[in-house]
Amino acid sequence: MTRIAIANPKGGVGKSTLSTHVAGYLASQGYDVMLGDADVQHSARLWLSLRPRSAKPISYWDVDPQEFSKPPKGADHYVLDTPAALAGKQLKEVLKWADKVLVPLQASIFDIYATRSFLDELAASRHAENVEVGIVAMRVDERTLSSDQLSAFVKSLGLPKVGTLRDTQNYVHLAANGLTVFDVQTSRMEQDREQWKSIGKWLERE
Repeated sequence: MTRIAIANPKGGVGKSTLSTHVAGYLASQGYDVMLGDADVQHSARLWLSLRPRSAKPISYWDVDPQEFSKPPKGADHYVLDTPAALAGKQLKEVLKWADKVLVPLQASIFDIYATRSFLDELAASRHAENVEVGIVAMRVDERTLSSDQLSAFVKSLGLPKVGTLRDTQNYVHLAANGLTVFDVQTSRMEQDREQWKSIGKWLERE
């Protein structure tokens, strides 16, 4: 059983997009996947309600955001979309639960500095000792200076940047239909699926 938390206390960084696509990737690989939504906006739950029956199945896990109890049985991979402003006791409970934590981060100086304190708290927690942490650069053009600045920031933390996702309307259109880039086998999604290869390897690594 693998437990993956998607976490960043700052809003608007693409946490739900990353959560649903992590679940979608794992389902596309044939795993039994359960997606939990502890965020008050319940974006992941809404996404699942829109997911067509023809798509790879992903089960829903009803999470109490104030108490991260053990997930129900029935899956071999659990993905948790954590709440905004995650810190303190809630962060400790997430770290006690998770095997892996993925942190979505945009290449904005405001996002970088807003996330820094969270990453420092995460690194200082004794509960993170056995948790693998990775950064996913969100909505980034790798040809830009801001992308280079983000990479330098992540490197300074001693954390791996496990992948980069470009800024594309594909994710917006897919979300509206409960789908991921792994559910739609068209050439329009090829670049996005290619970007997910490194993230997929990280997710499946023991």
